[in-house]
Amino acid sequence: MTVSKTKAKLVDVARQLFAKMGVENTTMNDIALASKKGRRTLYTYFKSKDEIYLAVVESELDILSDMMKRVAEKNISPDEKLLELIYTRLDAVKEVVYRNGTLRANFFRDIWRVEKVRKKFDAKEIQFFKTVLLEGQAKGVFHIDDVEMTADLIHYCVKGIEVPYIRGHIGAHLDEDTRNRYVSNIVFGALHRTEI
Repeated sequence: MTVSKTKAKLVDVARQLFAKMGVENTTMNDIALASKKGRRTLYTYFKSKDEIYLAVVESELDILSDMMKRVAEKNISPDEKLLELIYTRLDAVKEVVYRNGTLRANFFRDIWRVEKVRKKFDAKEIQFFKTVLLEGQAKGVFHIDDVEMTADLIHYCVKGIEVPYIRGHIGAHLDEDTRNRYVSNIVFGALHRTEI
């Protein structure tokens, strides 16, 4: 097994154990046994359980980044693409947090630790927003004074509602059409979208 495959297997096994037993209740020995690798192999790749936890978070963010990239590359109008990027981002993060069971508590408790790992993802996300905004501006869909600043603002707005969205505090009582109308009004009003 190659180095990257071994490391990926260790991360995947750790993710499953963290989700099932909780990060605190999972030991490095548990990960070594479940992955059928020795403790020496595990410690070759990760110095601590904290390091492997952050690798689990990073692997989930890589998957989300790939999902957003596929949306950004779709052959749809920039305004549809922008909304789909926002929804893909929020729904995927919500799904990751819930799928990982007991990781959910760690995600909220360790948000600042998770933030360190998210820097690379955040930069990619801002670039996706920027690309779609530039496309929209080139096609005359959006009228934006500063694309860079607008991409940053969209990123931080979406990031800011992430936790309330995951916890069901935002729009949970709305049907999909009403929710979409609210989001569209806010996003497109700020971007001065033209009707096409």
